[in-house]
Amino acid sequence: MKVSREQVAQNRDRILSEAGRLFREKGFGAVSVAEVMKAAGLTHGGFYGYFRSKDDLIAQAICHADKEKSAAECLGSWIDTYLCETHRDHPELGCATAALAGLMRDQSPEARAAMAQQLSAQIERLAAVTLGGDAAERRRAAIGSWSAMVGALILARSVDDPALSQELLSETRRWIAENGAIEQTPGV
Repeated sequence: MKVSREQVAQNRDRILSEAGRLFREKGFGAVSVAEVMKAAGLTHGGFYGYFRSKDDLIAQAICHADKEKSAAECLGSWIDTYLCETHRDHPELGCATAALAGLMRDQSPEARAAMAQQLSAQIERLAAVTLGGDAAERRRAAIGSWSAMVGALILARSVDDPALSQELLSETRRWIAENGAIEQTPGV
């Protein structure tokens, strides 16, 4: 039975969504192609009709993860949502950068390039809503704020002390509000 182009696109989107979720939850090495295909409701044999290799899947899943994000009504609420307990406790549903950045050094050049592309795009979005200064100063503030957010989330996930974990999230939100120079209006 021939599958329509629309169904192929839907299947591919489902594969990328499930791969991204599984990679964020378990890491790259702990997830097999068969597991991704099963989660997507497809057979393992069909994988190579969509991707050249697992490395290709990883790179494309990283790019796809950014497309799945919905824009917050305002940047302040997006930061609050990013640096919250739910996001901390559910990496499979959240930011690919925070969940996977530490694993990227062992990935293919294609996957690392996809992560670089996503990171650059995020920095550009934040720089666009950063207040004051020239373009270089706004970019520096965006890099600092994004690095603080990702770092805080990674650190909050790494400790077994609930109070310290919460403090990392709340104090980073406060620091960005006081020092990040990021406009608290719609725009990301």
